[in-house]
Amino acid sequence: MKLHNAMWPGLVGKEPDTDHPPISLDHMLELTTAAEVGGRKYDGVDLFIFHPHTDPDGSDDEIRKMADQIAAAGLSVGSLVAPVWPGTVGGPAFGSDEDRKNFVLAVEKTCRIAGILNDHGVRKSGVIRVDTAGGTEDFAKDPAGNTAKVAETFREAGKVAEQHGERVAAEGEICWGGFHSWKAAVDTLEATAMPGVVGFQADLAHTYLYLLGYNAPEAALLQEGYSDEEFWAAYKTMTDALRPWTIDFHVAQNDGTVHGTGSHDKTGRHCPADDPNGKLDIAKCSTYWLQGAAERGIKHICWDGCMFDNAVLEDPATWNAILKAMIDVDNAL
Repeated sequence: MKLHNAMWPGLVGKEPDTDHPPISLDHMLELTTAAEVGGRKYDGVDLFIFHPHTDPDGSDDEIRKMADQIAAAGLSVGSLVAPVWPGTVGGPAFGSDEDRKNFVLAVEKTCRIAGILNDHGVRKSGVIRVDTAGGTEDFAKDPAGNTAKVAETFREAGKVAEQHGERVAAEGEICWGGFHSWKAAVDTLEATAMPGVVGFQADLAHTYLYLLGYNAPEAALLQEGYSDEEFWAAYKTMTDALRPWTIDFHVAQNDGTVHGTGSHDKTGRHCPADDPNGKLDIAKCSTYWLQGAAERGIKHICWDGCMFDNAVLEDPATWNAILKAMIDVDNAL
């Protein structure tokens, strides 16, 4: 399995003119290529298609220039995160007609860039990654109606992706309406009804909180103080339900708390891979999600460390610890 590093931790939760400003794509690539464990290095990167890393309306030449830069670093490109959130290109998948048109437009713009990267040769694998881009409180005002809206929006996005030879994966994360629990995610994906085209993006940190029922107590599979036996039984229930839909995968760690800034409010806290408070056996948990991965077209896995402090992101030890964890995942498969 190829090992990728995510570039968006340099952007998500970062604010200019603060003590945690955005980290440039150039520097994120430098940090990625510097990491090495036992002679093994990262194989590639996954990208967020938005400023300041990537202009979603950038010219073909600008995108090719970025592709040249990544290839020159000895890296390939994998999954691309579409700018579906308000304030970028898109809007909530269960929002107004304009919001939903913009959501699909964000996917279309990302597919265009994917095509340039594919033709260049730097992109070797991956999907177009989205969220529903709308919060749980708004979603809860009409769960059935909003599930139907998300499904319709996702189908339109899926049709666009298919036309470009791409697939769409929606991330399971407790802060996004329609994917705020493992049951809601299954309901939304079944309502979308485009298996193999529109699927699930599993993140170890976020899906851990699915088990505990954050934002959806009715879907909890574990109670605080659970035993090891109870954990693995619950984990099997969740992954058995979502694995058939899973077409993209993020390795991550979680300490059982929630954290967030801005629209990423009350979401799973990503911890350093070697955090002593981490709740997950990263390698073992990953095997539950990645059974039959090749059959679902998964060729690489990616680390996600959203909302790490800049001091953590810029510490070389962080990336070596992450790389080691990802090698352990690969060895466990």
